[in-house]
Amino acid sequence: MSKTKHFHARMGQRAIKSELIDLTLKFGVQCDDKIILNKRSVQYLITELRSMEKAAKEILDKGGLVMVEHDGVLITGYRLDSYKRKVS
Repeated sequence: MSKTKHFHARMGQRAIKSELIDLTLKFGVQCDDKIILNKRSVQYLITELRSMEKAAKEILDKGGLVMVEHDGVLITGYRLDSYKRKVS
């Protein structure tokens, strides 16, 4: 999304970093010509991120995961290090 000189000037004056803008654009709600990320939504986002962090740590503890998919259907899944094929 392109940004005007006015936008850059106001974000600088209001000390709004590009990371904050990106989060608002990604997780905010479109309401007419505005994109809004309110306090309740941010609290929900933080809860979801903590849950995702916990799940990511579980995957890390397992050494990674592999999901096998074909034509949009998941067929199986296994730990990354559980299937070791000898290469001849």
